[in-house]
Amino acid sequence: MNASARGRRAAVTLKDLAAELGIHVSTVSRVLHSDTAVARGAASKATAERVRDLAKLRGYSPDPQATSLRTRRTRAIGVIVPRLSDIVLATMYEGVEEAAAGSNHSTFVMNSHDDLEEQRRKAEIMLARRVDGLILGDVHAGSSLVDDLTKRHVPFVLMNRRYPGFPSSTCDDTGGGRLVADHLWETGHRSVAIIAGEPYASTGVDRTAGFVDRWHELGGEVPSHRVLPSRFDTEGGRRAGEELLQQVGPAPTAVFAVNDFAAIGAMGAFRAAGLVVGQDIAVVGFNDTSLAAQLPIPLTSVRSPMLEIGRAAVGMLRRVMAGEEVDSVRHTPELFVRESSASVAFARTEADVAQVQG
Repeated sequence: MNASARGRRAAVTLKDLAAELGIHVSTVSRVLHSDTAVARGAASKATAERVRDLAKLRGYSPDPQATSLRTRRTRAIGVIVPRLSDIVLATMYEGVEEAAAGSNHSTFVMNSHDDLEEQRRKAEIMLARRVDGLILGDVHAGSSLVDDLTKRHVPFVLMNRRYPGFPSSTCDDTGGGRLVADHLWETGHRSVAIIAGEPYASTGVDRTAGFVDRWHELGGEVPSHRVLPSRFDTEGGRRAGEELLQQVGPAPTAVFAVNDFAAIGAMGAFRAAGLVVGQDIAVVGFNDTSLAAQLPIPLTSVRSPMLEIGRAAVGMLRRVMAGEEVDSVRHTPELFVRESSASVAFARTEADVAQVQG
């Protein structure tokens, strides 16, 4: 045996750990390969702690290929999002990756670009790679994919967007819309518009519905022509903002955009038309991305707990994979008021805004 071979330490095995602890190798295996703190029926809590402590001390590392063959699991989670370039989805995926690593799972993510055929194709690619489960961040209203996956007994949960009847980890989007309505009403606005996002996404639908319902409760009205669908990006927000300004009659004194980037695009349209955001027209966004507070006119926005949404999705998926019934989780939003809508002193009447436009 040469010097380098003698210098290498042999890998610690389950048998080595069992012999040192004086327990059966199957007990060691069940403890170290269980997702729970104490493997069901494997050992007492004290024994499980001894096993894990010794495994850590001796530097035991399971063979992923052997584990996959034994359990028929890859300990891999597939994640599908519309586009990872979106900071909201990227932050949620950070939460997914963090929580997955904590339970010894690997993750990989693919973009669907919010296209139904791409969603299905990417799901099939992931299933062909034998992932243990899926986290879908791009579900569409009316999509058949969730029903198909259920029929095939594929473990999955939803993240970011909800779909009735399936477990999801999302922001309480309806509640977030209500927060915006309360804020704009309290600052004196009565003429408002909504840049509502894509009609197939529960995020925009729920945020819009929450705002409109609360506005009605307060005694206000939101005319149907003042609710504009848009893409969830700056270009979509700019186009919606331009459309608002082109409508017959005075412009609204406040605009709620259901996404920060759409809000930023709308702010650009208003500035190009000679309006000063925060003085001539108020703007509120949603998600409170890191950019919101750094704008020349800081954007009022509803903060969505994006990291926690991702973390919770992993915990939910692990329970689904274990055969448990799982309820949806709605994470609490919080409104952060900034200069774009901060003061009642800036709330002008429709006639004031029309004068600025003219």
